Amino acid sequence: MKQGYPVCAQALTRPECRVGTWSANEKVAASSLVSPSDDPMPLPRWQDAPAISYRWGFSSKTLDDFMADTKTTGLMVIKDGRVVAERYQYGRQPDMRFRSFSMAKTFTAMLVGIAHGKGLIRSLDDKAADYWPEIAPSAYGQTTIRNLLRMSSGVPFRELYTWTPDDDIWLWGRVLFLPENRNRPEKIAEYLNTKTTREVEQGQRFKYATIETEILGRVLSRAAGMSITQITQEWLWKPMGAETEARWLLAGADQGEGTGGSFNATLRDYARFGVLLANDGLRGYAQIIPREFLLDATDAARQPAAFRPRRATPGMGYGYQTWIAPFKERTFALQGIHGQHIMVQPKSGIVMVQTSVNDQPSGRQDGRPYQIRDALWMGVLKSLGGVTD
Repeated sequence: MKQGYPVCAQALTRPECRVGTWSANEKVAASSLVSPSDDPMPLPRWQDAPAISYRWGFSSKTLDDFMADTKTTGLMVIKDGRVVAERYQYGRQPDMRFRSFSMAKTFTAMLVGIAHGKGLIRSLDDKAADYWPEIAPSAYGQTTIRNLLRMSSGVPFRELYTWTPDDDIWLWGRVLFLPENRNRPEKIAEYLNTKTTREVEQGQRFKYATIETEILGRVLSRAAGMSITQITQEWLWKPMGAETEARWLLAGADQGEGTGGSFNATLRDYARFGVLLANDGLRGYAQIIPREFLLDATDAARQPAAFRPRRATPGMGYGYQTWIAPFKERTFALQGIHGQHIMVQPKSGIVMVQTSVNDQPSGRQDGRPYQIRDALWMGVLKSLGGVTD
């Protein structure tokens, strides 16, 4: 680009701002700092790793082809904790923090699991209002933590990514970020308390709604008596062995972390999180994420029928803020709009991380980048001895 890669606040609606902004969000938005570990998880190179190839149409493609054919800013492939490939384009560098978008939801869910393991959340079947009584009048307040984890409150919510008045995620964003709501946390409770009806009973149906993760984050913070930033640092980032500081973007209304989509970390630290998930929450002898919670979050066989692959959606299932692939072997993903992904297959030890600046937010608007991503993921699994059925 002749003008370089500008950093500007309107990147969601200005494509020319996306490369620069989504790797430097703290320059245009309030954020809090998550300190790294003094003992980083090693990510050694696999020196003689097999070459990765994938099929696209009638052709065999390489990683070079993938980078050229997609708007990927960063790509990393890991096998058994070793780096098979690490690529960047558009001038992005390993020390840059890329915005997670909805990959943050899985981070939030795992922190909820840790809080439950510590006894700070007594039961996943407690209601949100048990920890956040100000929203007790709302249907959300009467929804259980488990059903928020599954995005199954049944409360109507349209997540269109059109950023227009008929888009509920846009309306929710206004509650959080309008200048007149700054430092007025009561505005959040007031808005939520207008939501008193359900389309279906809670727990019956998956319907994607970022607002449910944002509620979860605020419930978690109240249950733990700490900010999400502190929780992330003390329970996950340092124990996991993150190498670089991360940042949470903050909402103006309550200075709360954007647990639905506002985490920012380097590609390598996203990969470390993927490795931790692949190891069922274990680093060395330390069980960082409770294993049973992680299996409940990511194993298709542990989901109610309505949340399994090809039922929750035509393709993927949905666990606890985590997408579950329709494979026989447990395989799952973190996903964020505009092409952010962490793909994990624990048995094979394979993790793939991708950050992107796709033109359209989701596969519903433009499926091609996701089809190419899926083709690459299948190629990664085949090239490295993973399971593809």
